Amino acid sequence: MAAYMIILAQVHDREKFISGYAAEAAKLVDKAGGKYVLRAPGAVCLEGSVGNGRSVVISQWPDVATAQAFWDSPEYQEVAKLREGICDVEVVVVEAPLIGGDE
Repeated sequence: MAAYMIILAQVHDREKFISGYAAEAAKLVDKAGGKYVLRAPGAVCLEGSVGNGRSVVISQWPDVATAQAFWDSPEYQEVAKLREGICDVEVVVVEAPLIGGDE
């Protein structure tokens, strides 16, 4: 069953984030079997406290185990260091069936 990794990021230095962390993480997502569904800044909070203006990233994975393996991999953990001090993130993974039969 497909899994979706959802990241909410408050980016403090967008240029450094995009040119460093985001570029390197994207290479690893593809290599690890994930694919991006959405990458966009400027989320509007309609209810709750996630904060306006955050960036939202949603990636699709074959299953939770694959997403977890990517997140825990030494390669990603090294790349994750590139975002230290330039953004704050909240990350969840949820398993759900594909809607409309798209694979």
